[in-house]
Amino acid sequence: MRSPRKPAAVPPKKPSIENSYSWIRLAVSIALSTLGCVGMWSLVVALPAVQADFNAPRAAAALPYTFAIVGFMVGGIMVGRLADRFGILPPLAGGTILMSLGYVLTAFAPSLPMFAMISGVTIGLGGAASFAPLVADVSLWFDRHRGLAIALATAGSSLAGVIWPPVVQHAIAAHGWRQAHIGIGLFCLVTMLPLSLVLLRRPVADAAAREATKSGDTMQAIGLPPSVTQGLLALAGICCCVTMAMPQVHLVAYCGDLGYGSARGAEMLAVMLGFGVASRLIFGWVLNRIGGLPTLLLGSAMQAVALALYLPFNGLVSLYVVSAVFGLAQGGIVPSYAVIVRELFPAQEAGFRVSLAISVTLAGMAMGGWMAGAIYDWTGSYASALVNGIAWNIVNMAIAAWLLQRQRRHVVGACVALS
Repeated sequence: MRSPRKPAAVPPKKPSIENSYSWIRLAVSIALSTLGCVGMWSLVVALPAVQADFNAPRAAAALPYTFAIVGFMVGGIMVGRLADRFGILPPLAGGTILMSLGYVLTAFAPSLPMFAMISGVTIGLGGAASFAPLVADVSLWFDRHRGLAIALATAGSSLAGVIWPPVVQHAIAAHGWRQAHIGIGLFCLVTMLPLSLVLLRRPVADAAAREATKSGDTMQAIGLPPSVTQGLLALAGICCCVTMAMPQVHLVAYCGDLGYGSARGAEMLAVMLGFGVASRLIFGWVLNRIGGLPTLLLGSAMQAVALALYLPFNGLVSLYVVSAVFGLAQGGIVPSYAVIVRELFPAQEAGFRVSLAISVTLAGMAMGGWMAGAIYDWTGSYASALVNGIAWNIVNMAIAAWLLQRQRRHVVGACVALS
């Protein structure tokens, strides 16, 4: 008599890399990003005071912000490469020291060009580790909830925009922008260095974990070489953030022009970025559900509509409402790039490629901030700057739609080949 057939072996489930430390690390990363991204917002709030101090036109007064954002971009790419080799802690600690020193040095800048140069070389390069490289590092510790974790990690920069503008505005009003910068530098130094020690542990490197975090190949997933895919993502990131920069960089100055005062503008900026944090939570769930490219297209379309609302509405209450809507609309865009990279590229390249994709978006912020100021100086209003931002956003939408179409075509082709 034959023995009963043994049931087929069930393939072992791939081990998850998520654990309690992953969530602790995420929380600390958000805190570090909230502190370290102060340079993205303090220079925006200080723009009117700096313009008055140096008696400069609006576009020139925006140059410190532009230089700092360029520093964030270049530094983010450099730190991403270093983090792939040495872990995130060494470049993060070094960047914190450089950024803190930079804030103290800017307080003694004798001219606007010197102020702008110091901002780029120290505040920008030093603070860079607190943005894109931290997001890349977080992505290595999650697989089941990666979309949500990435979205939350990018929320640190928005939280910085919620917390820092009112604080910086109050400090400038009470003590002047130079003393405010000294205070920011010292505060970041004594808070960020101890917190960064939590990130001492390196990502697990065993074979099972590598298998669990491995991503696809761009040629198989989308039909394009890796360099072409990365280049298109970079172009899309620049376009969407030229749009994003217009209200974020000039909202404080815009409210001053309308007679509402810089303090109201700082409050609106905080409202915008506060709703941006809530948007990160919502889009984190969306990213886990539909993936990176569909979320990018959705967020980009929502941002274009939200920016257009600034054209017909300029009342005090309506500006608060529109700023909140803009914050809700744009929250899913930046984390989408990190998720797209993790979907299309291998995990061992995450530090460099995620940092590159996100850091390049800062080029759009830098260019958009300067461009809006230049258009304002040329036309005397922000209406043309808003239209310019919408045009750049349409280009971003076109790139996202084309990449999504290619991805879906390759998925259909793969299914047909297997059937």
